[in-house]
Amino acid sequence: MTHGKLAVNVPRNIFKGDGATIDKEKAAAFREILKQRYPWLTDNSLDVLMEKARKTVVEIRNEETNGLSVSRELESQGRPEEAIKHLRRRLEMDADDPDLWYALGELLCKTGKTEEGYRAFARGRELF
Repeated sequence: MTHGKLAVNVPRNIFKGDGATIDKEKAAAFREILKQRYPWLTDNSLDVLMEKARKTVVEIRNEETNGLSVSRELESQGRPEEAIKHLRRRLEMDADDPDLWYALGELLCKTGKTEEGYRAFARGRELF
């Protein structure tokens, strides 16, 4: 992670869940280390650095899970239609991922679109 010209390795264990929520206790300890090493960093600079790191972790997790982490996060926020759209976009890029098809099928069934959900499950089974 960079902040200006400063490069900092932010430990991933500071973040939890698919939305990369910042663990306040772990983040506070890390912030203290940074303040000791780089005393010119202000609290605001550290806030910006941590938020930038959080967004980067979300992007990395999304890539690692081929979009599943973002769709799970959207669903947990009560936004299943957005989660479905997200999965459909990911399937346009990688139509041969059975996990994406299963996740789509599950969301479609949860939102009452069972027929379409069963078709997504069937497509996922074909790919195994």
